[in-house]
Amino acid sequence: MLQTMKRWALAAPILMAMMPVVPTNGLAQEVTWQVPTSVPEGSPYYVNFLERFADNVELLTDGRVDIEPFGAGVLVPALQVYEGVADGVVQAGHSTPSYRVNQDPMNAIFAGFPGGMGPEAFITWIYEGGGKEALYDFRASEGFKSLVVGIGSSEIMAHSNVPVRKAEDLKGLKYRTSGPWAEVMKDYFGAVPTVVPPGEIYTLLQRKGVDLIEWGPPSGNLPEGFHEAAKYIIVPGVHQPTFLWEVVLKQETWDALDDELKPLIEKAADLTTMQALLHFYAEDVKALETYRKGPNEIITLDPEFVTELSEAGVDWITKKAETLKSEGKPEMAELLANYMAFEKSWAAESSYLIRNQD
Repeated sequence: MLQTMKRWALAAPILMAMMPVVPTNGLAQEVTWQVPTSVPEGSPYYVNFLERFADNVELLTDGRVDIEPFGAGVLVPALQVYEGVADGVVQAGHSTPSYRVNQDPMNAIFAGFPGGMGPEAFITWIYEGGGKEALYDFRASEGFKSLVVGIGSSEIMAHSNVPVRKAEDLKGLKYRTSGPWAEVMKDYFGAVPTVVPPGEIYTLLQRKGVDLIEWGPPSGNLPEGFHEAAKYIIVPGVHQPTFLWEVVLKQETWDALDDELKPLIEKAADLTTMQALLHFYAEDVKALETYRKGPNEIITLDPEFVTELSEAGVDWITKKAETLKSEGKPEMAELLANYMAFEKSWAAESSYLIRNQD
């Protein structure tokens, strides 16, 4: 009996640690958030980011927080998710900073921009270089609580009805895109950017309402069928070396949560981001294998052209930051300097990594 009691005494602290924490009023808080996103239900972004986040939140909070995902256009328009949260139409929303570049160009640093870091360096900057904290401070200044729930692999530069191999080929082309790339295409290469909600891209490309489109990484584009609507697939994704999606809430919605739930939800967001990026990597390889076996022509841009596109993107974002600084708003320039310093260090010291590339 004495040995049994000793064993129970040793086990008690472990068992207590595993038990859910109950607020002092004795009632465990239960929360339900309806969360619209900017993509249609079933999209890889919907499944890999938002549904995965909902599942991880349910797991880590022991079912006390229920995330109800909704596809684009059901609760709020696809490109107005942030506004829907700010106006109190929904408790939370899922979207990308890319759709807010016109409101504030600092969003471009988080959205991903031509000439910026790829996913390997970017995710390191976000979690170890202060990027996540900078985004959260930025959103707090807008009245939001942000949770990073997705960082993606590099995108396909274009599914195109016409071949593109040099800068002159872009002039006058109608290009479905958004964010920094839209402005770079217009201001530096004479293309005509068109922004439409994700659910309308395939039809626009198929009916030749545009000459070319960009949307996502290989595995994100494959189920959309863009390769069936246009002959050419143009890589690498210099326009969008990586990308970020977030869930945003009003700050008061977040503040109303029990304190023991907040770190669990934040850990669910971190877990989702890591799982989702690995999933994209694995599925992208399969998607590219599928493309290569099909009738499409894959155009790989010359390194010189890639450099030209990258330099245009860096010039664009640097000028945006300088303009804001001249107006007494130095925050973007300061953040960009931090970002560029990290990118420079990564480029200089990452050659030791084995990347298994041909």
